[in-house]
Amino acid sequence: MAERIMVVEDEQAIRAVIEFALKDAGFDVVAVARGDDALRVIGEEQIDLVVLDLMLPGVDGLEVCKQIRADRVTPIIILSARSEELDKVLGLELGADDYVTKPFSPRELVSRVRANLRRIRTEPERGQLLRADNLEIDPVARTVVRGGDEIYLTFSEFEILHKLASAPRRVFTREELMNHLWQGSFFGDLRSVDVHVRHLRQKVESDPANPTLIRTVRGVGYAFGADVTRT
Repeated sequence: MAERIMVVEDEQAIRAVIEFALKDAGFDVVAVARGDDALRVIGEEQIDLVVLDLMLPGVDGLEVCKQIRADRVTPIIILSARSEELDKVLGLELGADDYVTKPFSPRELVSRVRANLRRIRTEPERGQLLRADNLEIDPVARTVVRGGDEIYLTFSEFEILHKLASAPRRVFTREELMNHLWQGSFFGDLRSVDVHVRHLRQKVESDPANPTLIRTVRGVGYAFGADVTRT
């Protein structure tokens, strides 16, 4: 079966262009113009990826993103004319996986849809359970437990955490982390990894303002700062 993409865009002309490009690429597409309609559809139907505009009637795009991400790992690509860095950061911190700025190339958008679907389809590596301090990372079940309580991570957050914890003390550049996350097909702003890391620290660090697990190595990237045992 063709993967199903939901396009949430209130401008009819843009919505039609996106719908045509995705259908031409072999996807099944459901298109809506309002944020509240998007939330209704995703609650009733199987959706594999969401292309989401920010400026929407009813419920705005950031709130739609937040509500989808509350209980789903469905990839979300934000599509917006608002190119300011703050909007991108807000979208990523609310759980979006990618951000495309208008005007855009339909071919590029299709490529990003394929890349996001490919990485979410990739089977998790069979590996050992990783333990560090009060953190437990299970790469098979894709779960993270801190102090006995399971915590929710997005697909991107889990991938970054597992990559860092698998090689403690090793410094990974932003490019290495994003290429791992995107299976070598990443193109875009490398600063997006900083947003994912900041959000990740809020979930796994005892004191996010003074992180001990995910260390910043200035001018280079990030490293896992605790000893790890494998079982």
